[in-house]
Amino acid sequence: MSIIILPLFLIPSITVLGQLTPSPTYSPPTASSGLESSASTPNTQWSNILGNSLYFYDAQRSGKLDQGTYGNRVEWRNDSALQDGSDFNLDLSGGWYDAGDYIKATFPLTFTLFALSWGALTHGQGFDQAKQTAYLDGTLRWGFDWVMKAHPTDDQLFVQVGSGDVDNVYWGGDLNIPTPRPSYPINSSFPGTDAWSSASTAFALGSMLYTPSISYNVTSSSSAPSSIGNSTYSSLLLSHAKSLYQTANTTTPRQTYYTSLGQSVAAYASSNWQDDLTLSALSLAIATNNSQYYLDAYNYYVQYAISGLQEVWNWDSSIPAIYVMFAEIATAKPELAQGAGLDRNLTGWQKETEHFFDSIIDGSFKRSYLTKGGLLYFDGDSDEASLNPAMAVAMLMFKYAPIASSSSKTEQYNDFAQGQLNYMTGKNPMNVPYMVGTHPNSPQNPHSAPASGGSDIKNIRTSPAQEAYVIYGAMVGGPLSDDKFWDWRDDWAQNEVALDYNAMIPTLASMQLINGTADPYYVDIKANTYSIPSGQPCDAALPCGGGGLSKGAKAGIAIGVILGVLLILALIWYWKRRQIGGWWKKGYRR
Repeated sequence: MSIIILPLFLIPSITVLGQLTPSPTYSPPTASSGLESSASTPNTQWSNILGNSLYFYDAQRSGKLDQGTYGNRVEWRNDSALQDGSDFNLDLSGGWYDAGDYIKATFPLTFTLFALSWGALTHGQGFDQAKQTAYLDGTLRWGFDWVMKAHPTDDQLFVQVGSGDVDNVYWGGDLNIPTPRPSYPINSSFPGTDAWSSASTAFALGSMLYTPSISYNVTSSSSAPSSIGNSTYSSLLLSHAKSLYQTANTTTPRQTYYTSLGQSVAAYASSNWQDDLTLSALSLAIATNNSQYYLDAYNYYVQYAISGLQEVWNWDSSIPAIYVMFAEIATAKPELAQGAGLDRNLTGWQKETEHFFDSIIDGSFKRSYLTKGGLLYFDGDSDEASLNPAMAVAMLMFKYAPIASSSSKTEQYNDFAQGQLNYMTGKNPMNVPYMVGTHPNSPQNPHSAPASGGSDIKNIRTSPAQEAYVIYGAMVGGPLSDDKFWDWRDDWAQNEVALDYNAMIPTLASMQLINGTADPYYVDIKANTYSIPSGQPCDAALPCGGGGLSKGAKAGIAIGVILGVLLILALIWYWKRRQIGGWWKKGYRR
């Protein structure tokens, strides 16, 4: 079966953010509203979580903010970084700032777009119930439109705008972001199989979501939001997906974009590209109904020994998502495997997926355990953002549970996933719902340069004493493995916000609305029952007894002291060399 790829110069150009119009419009309620039980259907609290989690993406926007149907609804944000891409004579303004600073990073951005699209594809009804479909559309288009701008030719993809050397030493508002802001592209001379593939995956799932009357019925209740379909936009996204996959699949050597570009893009250096390429082919299979893509995905799954691996799901690892998507396809589109001449059926993919989930629940997963408070914790992955991998597992389990091999498995996975979501929404030893602005006990000092209102990088924690703006809906990194949480602005390991941290929350909230789940746990938590723990945190941001300095910074200081001492000794020798020489000569004569 042949696959036709149009070159990008034949693909229609994008238009200006043709979004749906929100009705009614939504603004986040005050934190005190989190104390009120919901007596309505759909549940007001879960609707607010969904609405706030999308509001967070508006707060992260870069570029000219009054574009689109609903414009800029975050009053403390300003137009910024309008000259991005000028070093390549391109317009790379727009998109999102990745986390608490002002770098734009394509790899976690495309992971985020994939997670949002995949979740909405199967659980879109909750977005409709919460009246958030227009904001979902606005969020996705803001991200996808920028990635299309960052993909101007078949092989060229800009993977970062902004430099860590500049951004990481700036702490302040969005009106004085330092320059230069260099752009970093991959292309056929500097390949990035992982980044090309990840962008292709996001475009493919986005294309499916925007396909009018899409048929991807994993379960009887699976559906995309009713009004989001747009055939023109869907075709545009699919064209980019095909082009990027073709480039990733045919360009050699296959390698990570960090291998090509080096330390400048080290913040999101992935460990491999094989899983990204596999998921890209699998996503295109369901977006196009083309069995050749499915055969590619299955062959990569075998060739790269993806079966039976124990990995988290995040921007660096697609392994668990591959398992769940293969199982979904076996349920919703078994003809893809048949067309590829394969007989791997649902039972086989259930076995693969459930082996992964069961290892987490029964404790045989080599790096995971439950904290005393009940948070799923992965050594090596949860250390700098504990909630992110736990919410990822929760989304995957909820997604898969309806097609599990038995009703007991379905119940088991739903219960485990609900436990993780309950932890995030306040059922934890700190009595903290870890979404900003949701409840009076929510984090007050997220690590976000624009929201903080501060400009003193040496005193981030205390300047200003109170965060200037509320970045509603942002899920912070989360507590340490002992369940303790220090609400300190300089502790980025616990308090930073990021695109990928929030990527699962809209879907998780939508699932709760669809299932008619009772109020989130925080409704029963009394206000002001959180207090900062005694002692000091011990994490990547504030190492034990560290006063806020990382190990690298400490090592740098130590080396600097040693070099300083050596320099002083050298200067003393230079000034006193004649006298020292005289002493040496006298001693030698004796």
